[in-house]
Amino acid sequence: MASSGRQDLTNNFPSVSSIKSTLRAYTLPLILLAASVFFQLVVLPQNYPPSYYDVLGLPRYSSVEEVTRAYETITSKWNSSVEVPPEIDLIKVQYAFELLTNEYLKRDYDVYNIDEHVHVLENVEYHTRKHSLESDLPLINFTSYDPTDSEFELINSENFLSKFEDEKPLLIQIISFGSTQSAQFYNTWKRLVNLMNGVANTGVVELGDIPLVGYLAEKKISGQPFFRNGLPALMAFPPGCKSSSCLQRFEGKLSVGEITEWLATDILNLPRIPYYFKESLVQNFVTKTKPHQVKVILFSKTGERATPFIRQTAQNYAPYATFAFVLWKEEESASWNKMFGVDSAPAIVVLRDPGVEPFVYKGSINSSVFIDIMEKNKYHVLPQLRNLTSSELGCDARGYSRAGNDTKIWYCAISAGRPGHELSKLRDTMRRVQEKLSIEGDAEISDQDPSSTSAAVALQQKRLTFVWLDGEAQNRYCFFHIHSEDSFETCGTRRGIEDVARLFIVRYERKSEDEKPGAQKQQRNAFNSWHQSEVDPTSTIVAKYNGSNDISEIISWISRTIRDGDSREIPPFNTRTPELVAEDKGQLWSQSSKKLVSSGISLKQRAKSIITHLADRHADPRIGPSLLLVALMSFGRIWLSRNRPAQPENNNPNQQQDRRSIPREWQERKKAGPNRVVSPLDTDAEPRNAQARQTPGNKDSDSESE
Repeated sequence: MASSGRQDLTNNFPSVSSIKSTLRAYTLPLILLAASVFFQLVVLPQNYPPSYYDVLGLPRYSSVEEVTRAYETITSKWNSSVEVPPEIDLIKVQYAFELLTNEYLKRDYDVYNIDEHVHVLENVEYHTRKHSLESDLPLINFTSYDPTDSEFELINSENFLSKFEDEKPLLIQIISFGSTQSAQFYNTWKRLVNLMNGVANTGVVELGDIPLVGYLAEKKISGQPFFRNGLPALMAFPPGCKSSSCLQRFEGKLSVGEITEWLATDILNLPRIPYYFKESLVQNFVTKTKPHQVKVILFSKTGERATPFIRQTAQNYAPYATFAFVLWKEEESASWNKMFGVDSAPAIVVLRDPGVEPFVYKGSINSSVFIDIMEKNKYHVLPQLRNLTSSELGCDARGYSRAGNDTKIWYCAISAGRPGHELSKLRDTMRRVQEKLSIEGDAEISDQDPSSTSAAVALQQKRLTFVWLDGEAQNRYCFFHIHSEDSFETCGTRRGIEDVARLFIVRYERKSEDEKPGAQKQQRNAFNSWHQSEVDPTSTIVAKYNGSNDISEIISWISRTIRDGDSREIPPFNTRTPELVAEDKGQLWSQSSKKLVSSGISLKQRAKSIITHLADRHADPRIGPSLLLVALMSFGRIWLSRNRPAQPENNNPNQQQDRRSIPREWQERKKAGPNRVVSPLDTDAEPRNAQARQTPGNKDSDSESE
């Protein structure tokens, strides 16, 4: 009997293999249950620590009066020796009282959960645990900050939309009047505002404007606005962005260099200007610059990246100039002084034609000064005739004179040839001609040379322009104007050893609408209409120079040509001048990268935003209950599947055939359609093996009918 009872007990006890099978089946629910417990007991308390109201035994958002009464009650118990608290508790109560009785600090903590003085509490707690420490009161050194007294404009809910009237980006700083860090950032922000002048709009938003701050701030899972990196918080609306969907936030170090780099690169998408050493400046910058571009060298004493207004100006003047930065070193000052005449930094050097004295500007600059420097020095002394600059230079048959749209007759002196020694020599000669005529134009009329008066006056009136033409790159334009048997020596691809640079003058004459022949007549046919639309609006005549390279002789010939062109009534000759070939845009740095996302947020920034959003989800208090619910549902599903009774198999072939036939009959009815009239006798299929059973009444009727 004893052995029989022991055997029954052994049979009722589950085996090891059965336990392993059960644990294996419930692995997922057990993991979810453990994750739920861990989240509720570990993760959630770390993200939702006790508030300073809990320290004082008060509900959240209690008033200042309630905080004061609670503090007095606690301290009175401690002073009367009714309770002797630990020193750490005394410090926590004192800190909570100072924070929650300050107007700005309490508001920032209640609405935005901002406490930038928490390091003071942590520091005091650390030293108190090590040894007893006499803490100086008050614990919080409050610094009042009010930027309304400065020149900075304060943005509020009323004037916020007015900041988007132009296409400039908007840089916003969010501050608090009770923030010490905002007060320390004041001088940096002041410099940023000066650097952004003309490039971006700037403004300051205070935390007291809760609707506007709530629109600009990030949101927690609970909906509370917060600032990930504390105050001050910087953010920017890119050009053309007028909603928070494309708002970008600055997450780097609060320094002038990093903020301007972020604004110029990520917000404005401006090109970077590279730095060069003294050894690499000539080899990698000066010699590789396009012949039509002037070279702008900026000497920096700090080594900071180019400010946004410099990069914006560099992008705007990329067709005319190329830019480089050089870090100023005292040991190299003698070399720079000998080379460019620069003896200190900051400074700007503009290199134009070879042999021409460089332009040097010493001292700090702002946006307007730099634009003025570039506007006055964007061309060489003898500029190159290009498709981008032909209209500005007054050498376009479809354009106007530099003197204005009312000028009827003007001239363009062109030095053409293939790049080489001969063209360089002619360009140098024509620079001297232009310089001499400029001096003659500034002199008194009585002191002017009669042989050069016409050219000097035309140059001063901006009716005469001196340019040079690349005959190899602009071969169609060159052949069209020279048009002689030996034009191959000047235009097109080099065919022989000899290169000949030529000088010619193009006379442009623009007739007014009333003076044009046939202006009042109706076009007779389609050919005349097409021909009139194809020809240039100005008539052109070309005069070629066949003299020596003597400067006086060239000036005399130019003056005679201009005097003859102004005095004679020349019949108009309108034709179609070949267009100048478009050149490349220059250095790679001037080609700013295009955003793949049109909203102003790049794919990299969007991916980073998604990762950050997922990381913020770990503090969602709904995660723990959700994991517990999924674990219970998984437990129930697995238990039901393991304890469900097995269904007996049906081996009757007739019943299986009947089940397969039913869906087929329903398909036939479905194909028949809803409009088919079905007899009541046909609504149901006749069961298999059905037999008609005769009743006694049926037998009598059959016999009577017989």
